[in-house]
Amino acid sequence: MSIRHATREISFEPVDNGRLANLCGALDENLRQIENGLEVDIARRGEHFSISGRVVQTKLATELLERFYAISRRPIDVEEIQLGLIEVAHPTDAMVAGEDGMPVLLTKRADLRGRTPRQNHYLKAIQEHDITFGIGPAGTGKTYLAVASAVDALERDLVKRLVLVRPAVEAGERLGFLPGDLVQKVDPYLRPLYDALYDLMGFDKVTKLFERGIIEVAPLAFMRGRTLNHAFIILDEAQNTTPEQMKMFLTRIGFGSKAVVTGDVTQIDLQRHQKSGLIDAQHVLQNVRGIALHYFKSDDVVRHPLVQKIVDAYEKRDRAKEKNDE
Repeated sequence: MSIRHATREISFEPVDNGRLANLCGALDENLRQIENGLEVDIARRGEHFSISGRVVQTKLATELLERFYAISRRPIDVEEIQLGLIEVAHPTDAMVAGEDGMPVLLTKRADLRGRTPRQNHYLKAIQEHDITFGIGPAGTGKTYLAVASAVDALERDLVKRLVLVRPAVEAGERLGFLPGDLVQKVDPYLRPLYDALYDLMGFDKVTKLFERGIIEVAPLAFMRGRTLNHAFIILDEAQNTTPEQMKMFLTRIGFGSKAVVTGDVTQIDLQRHQKSGLIDAQHVLQNVRGIALHYFKSDDVVRHPLVQKIVDAYEKRDRAKEKNDE
């Protein structure tokens, strides 16, 4: 079946060179982002733009140029363009946070909201369930949105503290060669959680909450034997737990607590003979009421547009390999 191609023409008049410069970016970098993200070609002569490619993609590129020209009285950075590429692919979800029942989160980031339908469903699932699993590829917002939901619950006084947990898969012999005490050894594994907290609450506030014990970031091994009441607990990188560790974590949840478990089952770092606790939990808990199993796909990736293409390429390779092995 042939793929239909088209060329669309668009002009922005009256001519405003300042706005055109903001739209295109330094050395036309913004245009290159749109070209690569939507797989189109954009030719520009002054205020006139010619967009060539598949019919649907040229339409999306035109919409994106019009959207950004409307706000081009100020500079437009590459990150805005990349987020716009994600949103233009999900037009039914390009809404103001709070409309149509979409969750509004109290964080330092006033613009924080789900960028794709699945991200919004994930946020709602976290609000409506005591335990939520977020499973999918890198860059889909699993961890960041979970931390944002935790910060929101703390700000609304729905919980008394946050506990952010990660397995340190090399917490055995190899980790012993690293310098420092145990906390310093596992700190690199926990760094993404710190980064999300700093972005959502600010460095000074996070530091004070750590000092008061309201926020705790810890390796999974530190959870054994504890019961956590009135807490929002996140287990990140859960694909690197064993079934025994997963059961141990889930049974730490006490009264008034909420838990989110995130992971990517395509990036398991366990020994070959070890079974992933995340894969095991999907089968064991799929019919348990009160637990939400939420799955992301490559089109939920909210990073550089190339990340989605990389994920798609690896998934295509894996499907071909599975077919050949049959």
